Amino acid sequence: MSAGMVSQFKEATQSARATLRPWGELLEPTALRLPSNLSDATTRLVQNLTHFRSNYALIALIVLFLSLLYHPFSIIVFLIVFAAWLVLYFSRDQPLEVFGFAVPDRVVMVFLALVTVVALVLTHVWLNVIVSGVIGVVLIGLHTVFRGTEDLVMDDQESPYGALLSDDADPSGNYTIM
Repeated sequence: MSAGMVSQFKEATQSARATLRPWGELLEPTALRLPSNLSDATTRLVQNLTHFRSNYALIALIVLFLSLLYHPFSIIVFLIVFAAWLVLYFSRDQPLEVFGFAVPDRVVMVFLALVTVVALVLTHVWLNVIVSGVIGVVLIGLHTVFRGTEDLVMDDQESPYGALLSDDADPSGNYTIM
């Protein structure tokens, strides 16, 4: 292996770690409490999914990987797809560009999730994929609803209400009195 390749791998690993929120923040036990009502639960769900998106994606991938332990060929396929996750989702600092158009992170995540499911279903472990998907969704769903959002610091770009909270002058909403 060349020194340039090793340094590129180190940079990609550091960049991947930078997109993840601190695990201590995600797993803070004092932040877990019952939501007061359905509105509070849905607000928590949206805000936590937005704030911890990369962490939740990694958790879902780990659950999927653990379900494949007794299927070596499927693990190889999974590792190849996981390399695509690292390159296209976790280790990017700027938005992915395809044919000159910026692709949002959510679109990249959904596309990679579909590729992961299709690749693993084609290796005949569809039941493992379904069961691990359900387990991942339940784990993440429970965490998003029970983790309070009062201590989260979100900037407007990552807020689910980003454009509504922005102070930027928007051509479609910039009205002046005449």
